[in-house]
Amino acid sequence: MAMRLRRNRSLLMAALRVLLIALFVIALWQAVIFVFAPPPFMLPPPAKVWNALVSRPELWSRDAVVTLTETILGLVTGSIAGCLLALLMVFVPAIRRLLMPLLILTQAFPVFAIAPLLVLWFGFGIGSKIVMATIAIFFPVASAFHDGLSRTDEGLLDLGRLYRARHWQEVVFLRVPNALPALASGLRVAAVYAPVGALIGEWVGASSGLGYAMLMANGRAQTDVVFAALALLAVMAVILRAAVEIATRHIAPWAPENLQRST
Repeated sequence: MAMRLRRNRSLLMAALRVLLIALFVIALWQAVIFVFAPPPFMLPPPAKVWNALVSRPELWSRDAVVTLTETILGLVTGSIAGCLLALLMVFVPAIRRLLMPLLILTQAFPVFAIAPLLVLWFGFGIGSKIVMATIAIFFPVASAFHDGLSRTDEGLLDLGRLYRARHWQEVVFLRVPNALPALASGLRVAAVYAPVGALIGEWVGASSGLGYAMLMANGRAQTDVVFAALALLAVMAVILRAAVEIATRHIAPWAPENLQRST
């Protein structure tokens, strides 16, 4: 009961910090407008952006839902694929020597550069957006989890060898639990990158979503709508990050950062 109260208090404090930061950004934004008086098509005031959110319910009732769906599916798919690849590279070291340079090479190509090809291959629907979000987070998850699997304490490995553990037992019972905090860190990073991948896919080719709404509004010089879509995207990223944060506390409750939060 006491631990649950501490967790609820920490969540409340985190939400309060986010709210205070948002209020500070809005106040600074309004101050810049008051001092420099830029034209509204360059930097609309916060009240105008709020009016765009209220007067265009399709932004949050349709476009935000589409982008959130693409992001969540891409986050799940990319996380699973990254974990499986990291495990495969640990189970079969020869595959790691072959795939790791290839994975590093793929990161040299920005997602925006290959987005047109993905849209051509997977179509203008939700499939290409999910693939793009998957690509955006695949490498951070795979890299973080693989690093955690590779840095298992030698004392644990010696203990496993003492009891004549097989290689798969060493991986499953020693390396994986030891690597879960690293996986949690990779998932927290992925939660921030996933919306970016979906947004890029919508910029290249889509008929709905926040990226599509931003593209259409930018062509019509409706900067307030662009900022409204950006605000929704920021809220989405914060919610996803918080959800992953809560989930990872259950994945690796013994991680040092989770132990500090629970005290």
